[in-house]
Amino acid sequence: MLTYMNKFCLAIATLTGVVVALNPGMALAGKAVPESFEQVTFSYAPVVKRTAPAVVNIYAKKIVKQRSGPALFNDPMFKKFFGDDFPFGGAPKERIQNSLGSGVLVRADGVVVTNNHVIAGAQEITVVLSDRREYDAEIVLADARTDLAVLRIDTLGENLPSLELGDSDSLEVGDIVLAIGNPFGVGQTVTSGIVSALARTRVGVADYRSFIQTDAAINPGNSGGALVGMDGLLYGINTAIFSKSGGSMGIGFAVPANMVGAIVDSAIEGRPLVRPWLGFDGRAVTADLALALDMPRPVGVIVEGVQDGGPADKAGLTPGDVVMAVNGHDVEDAQALRFRLATRRIGESVELTVLRKGKERSVTMPLEAPPEDPPRNTTMLEGKHPFSGARIANLSPALIEELGLKGQPRGVLVLAVVKRSPAARLGIRPGDIIVSVNKTEIELVRDATKVLDAGSDNWNLAIKRGDKVLKVEVK
Repeated sequence: MLTYMNKFCLAIATLTGVVVALNPGMALAGKAVPESFEQVTFSYAPVVKRTAPAVVNIYAKKIVKQRSGPALFNDPMFKKFFGDDFPFGGAPKERIQNSLGSGVLVRADGVVVTNNHVIAGAQEITVVLSDRREYDAEIVLADARTDLAVLRIDTLGENLPSLELGDSDSLEVGDIVLAIGNPFGVGQTVTSGIVSALARTRVGVADYRSFIQTDAAINPGNSGGALVGMDGLLYGINTAIFSKSGGSMGIGFAVPANMVGAIVDSAIEGRPLVRPWLGFDGRAVTADLALALDMPRPVGVIVEGVQDGGPADKAGLTPGDVVMAVNGHDVEDAQALRFRLATRRIGESVELTVLRKGKERSVTMPLEAPPEDPPRNTTMLEGKHPFSGARIANLSPALIEELGLKGQPRGVLVLAVVKRSPAARLGIRPGDIIVSVNKTEIELVRDATKVLDAGSDNWNLAIKRGDKVLKVEVK
């Protein structure tokens, strides 16, 4: 039977977020059950004092053009159909648009990490420390695909408070975390919660995603702020929330520190941001696939095609293999696999756990930069044909990776389309892949220019857009 003091301690522990086992024998290794009132009257203040000075406010200014006249002219849907050249209303006027976010000092010499969406398009960026000192900042690296950006401020030789990156792979669901940022511009705010989930890959706010989910309150303005653990280390950069009202609903997401570290290293070393090349096509194992493969549960990525001479080929992967883990860390789907590899450096290697014909085995895969093969051969198409006004390029692993295209598509990629050109009027879009013209397969730019320059009275086109191939006839 619990004594009055034990009941009181249990109630306090529950209210303050401490998970306690009723039986001391049930305590997890390295974690003890509170035995007195003093042990449960704790405070986060020591952690906050150590970490909060390294969290900064970021003010970004950018110049945007807005047409004078009725508000309808500036509506995004209106612009979608009529563009900026609509004949009515006054000429577009420039105005300054301000955005607010948070950031984290990760080096004492003035290196700051924030979200890319906080500073995207900004002409002027100001970093404000917790003691209200202000610095102009320059962008060292901005990566929309991870939604991370690295800034630098000139500290004039002064060492500023900074946070050390923790190993985000060491986090467990249930760990206590603090979110620090500047929500709604009210000033630096600290909220507490737990790690609600790990490796969330279905949050579509970035291309490379394996987010930490937390119930620590995150609101607008918190973007780019710190998610810290009870050891005072930085475990994530707060990035997004799930909300129906615009405010916190207890579901927030942070980019793990291991990805943050990879981006910061590239920025500081001045290296181009190049992610490792997979060299194979694959998709997540579904419940039906798991049943067919006699797997106990649907997990991993099944290999569907391997590119000759690529990293997967060198590792000995073959179609039908299931990649289940990277360096001992499970991968639930293709997004998780890409994320795991993106946190590693080119030139390293990783150990893949592979299921082949019902048996697990380990293989070593080298991490290589995607090759620019074939060369892009960027070409502007002109002449009397449907693609006139389109700028095209050869697809290569490097271009596929750079643009974040899925799989290993073949053909010629449309990079841009000139307004009011024949290609634009036909509905050709950047990102389209030219598959064939008049039943001639298009593999390279020279194939496209040859068949288009030959001319024709009738054009039969095959264009890949996303997962669909569109057939178009032009007379």
